[in-house]
Amino acid sequence: MADPTGARELRYIQAVNLALHWALETYPEALAFGEDVALPGGPFGATKGLYEKFGNRIFDTPISEAAIVGAALGAAMRGRRPIIEIMYSDFSLVAMDQIVNQVANARYVSRGKWTAPLTIRTQEGYSPGSCAQHSQSLEAWYAHAPGLRVGLPSNARDAYEMLRSAIASDDPVMIFENRLLYSTTGQFELDGPVEPVGGTRIVRPGSDVTVVAWSRMVVEALKAADALALGGRSVEVIDLRWLSPLDFSPVADSVHRTGRLVIAHEANLTGGFGAEIAARAAHDCFWDLDAPIQRVAAPDVRIPAAPALQEAVIPTASWIIEAIGHALEQHE
Repeated sequence: MADPTGARELRYIQAVNLALHWALETYPEALAFGEDVALPGGPFGATKGLYEKFGNRIFDTPISEAAIVGAALGAAMRGRRPIIEIMYSDFSLVAMDQIVNQVANARYVSRGKWTAPLTIRTQEGYSPGSCAQHSQSLEAWYAHAPGLRVGLPSNARDAYEMLRSAIASDDPVMIFENRLLYSTTGQFELDGPVEPVGGTRIVRPGSDVTVVAWSRMVVEALKAADALALGGRSVEVIDLRWLSPLDFSPVADSVHRTGRLVIAHEANLTGGFGAEIAARAAHDCFWDLDAPIQRVAAPDVRIPAAPALQEAVIPTASWIIEAIGHALEQHE
């Protein structure tokens, strides 16, 4: 039976594909290009069917991330709306100068004469068998650069809605997708309004402790909340969604109610974006906190390729449960 609201059950990767179809249909000036995005249908299948439908607006490029980003910036400044794919966020480092020094600066250094309405799609996080050069979580590096918008969808609905927001924006946006989430499913409507870039979302209300997460760790946080609910604990889970612009108010409001904060991300602990959340909470919510802020993150090591070693260093729901336990044991 069809959902009366028109909502559809879709996989995360399908949601990305449909958002790209929407963009190319909505914006005649939109282009999509990158390594293997045309005839092969994308390194992970996100661009399947685009070349057949939109022809030479979809094209493959040489293996040069710097050239891909540089070409996208030039196209954006000349009236196009490019959507490019960098198949692993690790490879974006080859184009760091183009992204941080050129793309992020286009509007500022031209005194607003030029804009850079371009979207960079990339993938991050570990996957079985991936190694140290294919599994890093680098979102904090780019959130640090003024002029860039940075989003990390944790579910199929956000994969669709946040990518549409990114493409509609007149500023450069980086969308970090998680490969392990590509097969997950969600139900949502395809014809909703396009939201502006930004916005945090409470995905599970609770009263005992606040857990802030993004990307795949939202899934792990919800698993932890389900497990603790069996013992009578009420865990509020907040999906940060966008690191830039950062919408911190829902986090502050939640901590005001719960008095405890746990931050979870897959990136390494030192210098991870969780440190920014912890610093803001310590400043804005100091008198609301009843326990020290807890951080859950990967240790400061390279990500190994061996699955058994990966299991030892990748944060999971059990790590979040342990951190929540430390937060709750204070003053009880």
